[in-house]
Amino acid sequence: MDFRISADDRVGAQPKGKPAAASRAKGGERVEPSMGKAVGVFVDDERSGGASPNPKGKPPKQPRRGKASVAREKKPKKRRSRTGGFLMGIFYWGFVLCLWAGIAVIGVVVYYGAQLPSSNTWAIPDRPPNIRILAADGSLISNRGQTGGEAITYRELPYYVPAAIIASEDRRFMSHFGVDPIGLLAVAAESVRARGVTRGASTITQQVAKNLFLTPDQTLGRKIQEMILAVWLEQNFTKEEILELYMNRVYFGAGATGIEAAAQTYFGVSARNLSLGQAAMLAGILPAPSAYNPKSNPERAKERQRLTLNSMAEEGYITREEATAAQIDPNQSVRTRVAGSESYVADWVESLMTAYIGEIDTDVVVQTTIDWKMQKDAEFIVKELVASEGPKRGFNQGALVAMDVDGTVRAMVGGVDYQASQYNRAVTAKRQPGSTFKPFVYLAAMEKGYTPDTLAEDAQFEYNGWSPRNASGKYAGTVTLRQGLAYSLNTIAARLAIDVTPQAVVDVATRMGISSHLTAVPSIALGTQEVNLLELTGAYAPFANGGMGVIPNVITKIETKDGKPLYEASDAGPGRVIAPNVLDEMNDMLETAVEVGTGKGANLNGWQFGGKTGTSQNARDALFVGYTAAMVTGVWLGNDNDTKTTLSGGNVPAVIWSEFMTKAHAGKQIAQIPHGSYDNSQTVAQPVVDPATGQQVIDPATGQPMVQHVDAQTGQPVAPPSNQPIQTGQMVDPMTGLPVGQQVVDPNAQAIDPATGMPMQQGGGFQQGPAVGVGTTAPIDPDTGMPMVLVVDPSTGQQVWVPSAPAQQQQQGQFAPPQPVGGDQVIYQEPEQPQQRTLMDLIFGN
Repeated sequence: MDFRISADDRVGAQPKGKPAAASRAKGGERVEPSMGKAVGVFVDDERSGGASPNPKGKPPKQPRRGKASVAREKKPKKRRSRTGGFLMGIFYWGFVLCLWAGIAVIGVVVYYGAQLPSSNTWAIPDRPPNIRILAADGSLISNRGQTGGEAITYRELPYYVPAAIIASEDRRFMSHFGVDPIGLLAVAAESVRARGVTRGASTITQQVAKNLFLTPDQTLGRKIQEMILAVWLEQNFTKEEILELYMNRVYFGAGATGIEAAAQTYFGVSARNLSLGQAAMLAGILPAPSAYNPKSNPERAKERQRLTLNSMAEEGYITREEATAAQIDPNQSVRTRVAGSESYVADWVESLMTAYIGEIDTDVVVQTTIDWKMQKDAEFIVKELVASEGPKRGFNQGALVAMDVDGTVRAMVGGVDYQASQYNRAVTAKRQPGSTFKPFVYLAAMEKGYTPDTLAEDAQFEYNGWSPRNASGKYAGTVTLRQGLAYSLNTIAARLAIDVTPQAVVDVATRMGISSHLTAVPSIALGTQEVNLLELTGAYAPFANGGMGVIPNVITKIETKDGKPLYEASDAGPGRVIAPNVLDEMNDMLETAVEVGTGKGANLNGWQFGGKTGTSQNARDALFVGYTAAMVTGVWLGNDNDTKTTLSGGNVPAVIWSEFMTKAHAGKQIAQIPHGSYDNSQTVAQPVVDPATGQQVIDPATGQPMVQHVDAQTGQPVAPPSNQPIQTGQMVDPMTGLPVGQQVVDPNAQAIDPATGMPMQQGGGFQQGPAVGVGTTAPIDPDTGMPMVLVVDPSTGQQVWVPSAPAQQQQQGQFAPPQPVGGDQVIYQEPEQPQQRTLMDLIFGN
């Protein structure tokens, strides 16, 4: 730059032609600094005291002495490279954006993280408890609870089970810190190319965090909280522990939560025993359990299995040859476990748990009484007979309950197909039992003093507007009670129920084990009130075991997983519910029912058995309940919608009963049904006999024969018991109200035997028959001509004469079935000639 000083620039010089104060630069001209005048003015004013031209008295600024203003030339600007500047700008602004984005992310993380509880309160929630249900031999019936399977440890599994899950769900699981940035970027790139979300980017750890702590809401806040928790999990648990948490809590579809539940549900094996192909198929289910599971979509399941096996080979867990060998042939169907009838048992057991041990807060193991072979036999027989006979007879469902005579349940079938319907027709369903309820009516009658040989009139009658009819529409006239029960005559059961009172029938049924609510109405005699098959079968057990009541039981023991006992069944029960002599009478009649009556379609070679058929109105329900000295079994067939069928208790139900009981008794020692007997703690009522005369002593206060109570074991006299097991009341003639044993006369003043209802012989008393003791002879039954039998009234201990044989008994003890009286609709009419009248005639005034 030129640096010149002209003469005009000297100190004190004035510019020519212009006053100093007026010198200004014009636009575009170089301005030369002026130094001399200013300095002069500054000197004059400061030092000479001359007046200042500045009206405010401030001297003008002047340049420093010895320095001159230099006129500078502008340097030419250097041009920058456009490419370099652009890249630097991109880098700069990218950095700024990343910085702000990082600050924003941190802010969002802090915001949503602050909504979580304090980290020192975070803990893994307990897994819902599992109920492991075992058969009597220890084999697994099923798992129940919210998960459907027990927890299993990582090291109990074959190596390829966790490997399949890692290869399918999170390949970098073993290396990331809970969140997989590489996976997030890969998913983002895929989604951009596909213009939509292609797949999830959650790691296994994130899924564990979501399942354990968060709701399934798909929101940004929940996703951020999921990542925070995933990082926390990785810091506090090992990879094996996290994977174990995942495998035991992830949902596999079909109600199965956890790898053990899935293995049992789909393949019927423990996860400990999964094959490579099975493990790959289970891992393939996880992205969409409802769509990929082999039960609902076997083809998609096979495709998912192939992808998982290929991923395992790519990651080096298995070889290509192993992957190929483990794949299911495309032409081969996927075979999965079919839930059988044992699942009805498992449901029943689960429903009992709260009542047995209260709320469950840990895994438990339940030991049941179920005999696995009997269970599968029962299932097969019921399904086969329903399938073969159902279309022809108009029914599609069946149920079966089998138990030992002490109430121990050995098999239960609640329906023909558990997968199609989980409704338990053996426990939950209540249906009309039909004539299988009649034994309780007859039992009440026996306890009142009737016997199997008591005569009754099978004929139509009306009672308070109710007129019961026989199912056949035909009537047999005078029959014994044995025949009435054997041939399931409705009019006989109805007459008995009215005579003993419906409330007495309810009381007897309840005592025997019927727990459903019953209403005391006459029609109860025909089995019109609903009960379930389980309680009905249990109510027959006292007939088979000597008269002792039972409570049907399926659970023997409940323990925690580590063996701590929580419950153990006891042998306590209701005790005796049937008096021994009455029990013998009931077994007599129920055996006749299967020998010659409606149950003769049942058979069990070599075994003594009794039972009863039942058919409800319009054959909507058909039942057979029968028993031996070893077991009691009940069978029900019908339709869930209660529509009519062409069944009867004596056909298909009896066939199912026979086939099942034959298998159930195979290999057992044949035994006879126990007769009525008292145990050692019971007392027996006996007549007091005068040793001098051999005749029974008469009580002078009452005029009645005296009785004494003796110990059943020693025969020694004891005090009368204060609480007899069975209270039947004194036998009272319903027409006169007089105790049995006193003479009764009919309206024609003819003497009637109150025990039989038969007229006594004209001309004074009974004909004398053969001697039955010292100084005692038996009267002759005027109807049969046979000597009568002296028996003891079970309630009073008094001796009474009863017929020795029924009026219509044929040779060899066989009974003819009721014969048609004529016509489809039979109306009973009193014969023109006087006939001998029965006790039932006296009751109802026929």
